[in-house]
Amino acid sequence: MFASPAEIQHVFEDQGYICQPDVATVLYLSIELKKPLLVEGPAGVGKTDLAKVLAAAQGLELIRLQCYEGLDETKALYEWEYAKQLLYTQILKEKIGAALDDCRTLWEAVERIAREESAFFSDRFLVPRPLLKAILADRPTVLLVDEVDKSDPEFEAFLLEVLSEFQVSIPESGTIRARHIPQVILTSNNSRELGDGLKRRCLYLFIDYPSFEQESRILKKKVPDIGERLLAQVVEAVHAVRKLDLRKAPSIGETLDWARSLLLLHADRLDPRIVRLTLPALVKHPEDQKQVLEKIGIWLPANREPA
Repeated sequence: MFASPAEIQHVFEDQGYICQPDVATVLYLSIELKKPLLVEGPAGVGKTDLAKVLAAAQGLELIRLQCYEGLDETKALYEWEYAKQLLYTQILKEKIGAALDDCRTLWEAVERIAREESAFFSDRFLVPRPLLKAILADRPTVLLVDEVDKSDPEFEAFLLEVLSEFQVSIPESGTIRARHIPQVILTSNNSRELGDGLKRRCLYLFIDYPSFEQESRILKKKVPDIGERLLAQVVEAVHAVRKLDLRKAPSIGETLDWARSLLLLHADRLDPRIVRLTLPALVKHPEDQKQVLEKIGIWLPANREPA
């Protein structure tokens, strides 16, 4: 646990994650209030990393549920290992036959088998998926529900029920309650509007692309060998590129990849030639690359020394 938002900022920075005061404050409140945190924002701004660093900073297990279209309860909660059940049935065929040997009617045999069905629906045949793993965990965990906006509204409704009670009902074995309430972070790239019910259940945080100062700090921490002039030019260029009408604006990770690519080619400043050579590290669609190169004179920063 953290004593304050300031401690979160300090510990996260030790983990390599530059955490702004507003982010640290909402995260602190989410932990203390034991409420899920819904984090929205563009792709690549550090939403998933927020959960990863939260787990690492506390020495907790990170349990990740990656959402996608068509995800259902079975894949998120649990499955029965039917092949294993069938194998046990075949191995125990003689034992089952002996147990039913004195049954006089089919109905009596069915009743006797029904009394023993718990043997075939026990924990040894249950395969926990992420949600059940978080509920069954022997110690606190961080549960990351990643890209929840990609799931269907029906799954969102199911998820809301689980997050409200932190318990699940398994028809064959009963209700299982969480031993420890996990710290829950849900992320969304805003591909669809999430329901009001889910939003009411969560605290809310929007993470946008970082400011010039924040991205400069991130770049300096992650790529410590970069010179001050190139660092300033890279950040200025990335912010200018993000203002263009692109299919996909560069993420923080792509800023880092670009900076590392420039260093590998021994660049100490930006110029049109080095930008053309390294642009695939920053911009990932052909149409976007064409637009960036067409407007290079507008967004390419002057080769001035940092102030």
